[in-house]
Amino acid sequence: MQVYYLEFFVVALGLVMLMVDAFAKLQDKRSLARLGILGLGVVFLLLFAVQSPSNAASPVWKFYAAPDNLSLFFKGVALLTTILSLVMAIDFAPIVLSKIAPPDQGAHPQAGLGEFYSLPVFVCAGLMWMASANNLVSIFVSIEVVSITFIILAGYMRRNVGSLEAGVKYLILGALSAGFLVYGFAWLYGITGSMELGPITEALAKPGVNSTAAMFAFSLILVSLAFKLGAAPFHIWVPDVYQGAPTPITAFLSVGSKAGAAIVTLRLVYPYLTSPVLGTKALAILVVIAILTLLLGNLGALAQKNLKRLMGYSSVGHSGFLIMALASTSYPGAVNALSPVAVFAYYIGAYLLMTLLVFLVLNVLNAADTGETLDSIRGLAKRSPFLAGILLIALASLAGVPLTTGFIGKFLAFKIALDAGQWMLIAAALIGAAAGFYFYLKIAASMYLDAPSSSDGAAIPVNLLTKVSMVILAILILLTGIVPNVIVKLFS
Repeated sequence: MQVYYLEFFVVALGLVMLMVDAFAKLQDKRSLARLGILGLGVVFLLLFAVQSPSNAASPVWKFYAAPDNLSLFFKGVALLTTILSLVMAIDFAPIVLSKIAPPDQGAHPQAGLGEFYSLPVFVCAGLMWMASANNLVSIFVSIEVVSITFIILAGYMRRNVGSLEAGVKYLILGALSAGFLVYGFAWLYGITGSMELGPITEALAKPGVNSTAAMFAFSLILVSLAFKLGAAPFHIWVPDVYQGAPTPITAFLSVGSKAGAAIVTLRLVYPYLTSPVLGTKALAILVVIAILTLLLGNLGALAQKNLKRLMGYSSVGHSGFLIMALASTSYPGAVNALSPVAVFAYYIGAYLLMTLLVFLVLNVLNAADTGETLDSIRGLAKRSPFLAGILLIALASLAGVPLTTGFIGKFLAFKIALDAGQWMLIAAALIGAAAGFYFYLKIAASMYLDAPSSSDGAAIPVNLLTKVSMVILAILILLTGIVPNVIVKLFS
């Protein structure tokens, strides 16, 4: 099976969900989310049936890279993230219905919920295309498919001021980011004479390349990529959008958008890093961005009281570790599992497991009307030992406690930076990691040592699908912390 059929199947699934929503008489539209979960699960299994193209000279491969383990790995990340976001969306349905416009007379009482479940499927298709985009045109189109849909989803609860603010901020800054990307692509095309990444890489490696114009293009492109990754100093949208968007969309944005931006960053930045003429200058810029991101993200999280906002700053800090791995490209012994690309990919896989687990718990707390502030999780171990235990595993991994996947990710990032001699990066990362340890484990301590903030102390219900998802993620966090090759073998 050709790899690009996967995106066709995902788009077809999204259209089927919209048609069922429009024409079928559903009693409960949450069944659309279950349909999406089932369909995306089938597509995920089809990832393992992809074959190498029989005709690599076909015009399609000028816009869409032939399948390799790395692109298939990122497609899998997109699919799993979408599936788990739809799991969260099922629990979040009552909140969405209370915050969108009331249905017209005679309309279905859950009108508007079908689109909330269908749009993430189209985002998934865009993210999968980003993983294989091999041309400046296809990269831009796939990024905008994802960005425009995320803008709609972030502002979906239009009777909620925070959600509207999130949508507007993401719209304005996303449009500005797109302008920088297009202008950078125009310069890159003018310098190299090609829109395909292969010829662009060859042109940038030539001694006669115009380094001033090439670095100007790099700077423009990097502004847009840093926005997508949530890297400093272009991270200002992250905490506000994370706090205001619906919780399932915040989770989807946190992992899905970051994973898509990560693979595009690899494809666009690596031609510069491997260029004998431009590599040193590009590397210096990445080091500065990584240091700023590590410090601003982790130190900014220390003062946060809202858990979603805290996770926003946490996301910025983890972007710093991603860029830290990429900024260690000069490491001469980078082979196999310890190459910068492999560390970059491993960290994304680990980030998926631990971040989505945190948001699954926050989503349940939101659905139970417990809240999303630090006070809302005080004494959680007494109200729900299961949720407290699950959240403790996720927080320990995010902090980098040994025998978790987060520890392996941070260890690999530190190891590769150490071998590359990036001492300033290592110093910034140590400060960031120490701050992360404090604010993550402060949450854990509040869960177990403080008295519950709720006066009734009622148990918090967790549906079966959500509970199974939480248990699977928790097991994978611990398993990949002990046997990291579980993730490594998927892309190496």
